[in-house]
This record gives sequence, C-alpha cells and structure tokens, in this order.
Amino acid sequence: MTGGVVPLNVPNALTVIRILLVPVLVVALLDKTGGGDLLAAIVFATASMTDAIDGYLARSRNWVTTFGKLMDPIADKLLIVAALIALVSLGRLEAWVAMVIISREFAVTVLRVAAGAGQGVVISASIFGKVKTAVQVAMVMVLIAVHGRPLWVSLLVYATVLVTVLSGADYFFGVSRGRVKPGATARVDSSGGPVL
Repeated sequence: MTGGVVPLNVPNALTVIRILLVPVLVVALLDKTGGGDLLAAIVFATASMTDAIDGYLARSRNWVTTFGKLMDPIADKLLIVAALIALVSLGRLEAWVAMVIISREFAVTVLRVAAGAGQGVVISASIFGKVKTAVQVAMVMVLIAVHGRPLWVSLLVYATVLVTVLSGADYFFGVSRGRVKPGATARVDSSGGPVL
C-alpha cells in the first residue's frame, strides 16, 4: 500500500507510536519516584523494537511509503536526542557527548533534505549507518540501566562518539565521492527509512 502521502498501514502506525513514546520516555527518565528507570528502559526498548518491526513489515510487504521514508528517520532521531538530553540533565552523560551526537544527526539530516530537495537525489547508505544506530541504542540502554560509570560504560560512550563521528564523515565524504545518484534508491534500514 503506497498511495497517498500518509497511507494507513502498520509500519507507519508504528512510526507514529514511536514518536508518541518520546515524551513518555523523557517523563519516565526524569521521574523522581522509584521505577522511573525501569519504565524508561521498557519504553526505550519498545520504541527500538518498533523500529525493527516496521522496517521488516515495510520491506516484506512492500509497504515502503513516502511518509515512512521521511518520518521514520525523524522518529529515530527524536527518540535518541530526547534520551540524550534527559540523560545529560540527570548527570549520567557528559554534555559534550550529547552535543557531538546531536550535531551529527542535525548536520546529516540537513544535508539529506538539501540533497533531496535541491537535486532530487538520494545518498546511498553505508555500513556505518547501521553500526552507528546500534551503538547509540546500546549506549542509551546502558546509561538508563547502569548507575555510576564503570570503565566499560565509559568505553562504550567513547566508542559511540567515535562511530557517530566516523559515520557522519563517511556520509559527507560519500557526497564528495559521488555516492549520490539522481533517482537512486537508498538502502533502507531496519525501520524502512534510509540509514543515516
């Protein structure tokens, strides 16, 4: 089902649900009562699972839509950015780490929109996009579940920053290397949207 700008199908519904879970995640993280971290972990895990499920359904049933391609990456970024800001406010994550990750996400999104609107092209994805998403999700889950900062958690945080920066550099260099083709179809990630 591909007709219409906002076709009603399961993948798109899951994308909308993921967006609606963002404020729930923030409230749960900032909750001062007991059980807030557990609820936040459940919400974040559920939202991440919908990312995988809607992508599988979109690909296997040919439900990839314009709405999904646009909103799915936005939903993913809203989820990550909201979690990072909340974690910074709780003192569980350094502000500079959040700034690096958020800046990368913003810059890549702007470049993608500019390339699509101005040139009508699609920038093909690289393996860094999937790895970046995986390590960011892992880092957020760990920071929610683990209080304090054991060495392995710090290493995970620094690894996430490194992969995020490398994926951003690869994305930008992909433009200059000509990994941009008019009318090309980008590889989709587990959510049915392009891997950014």
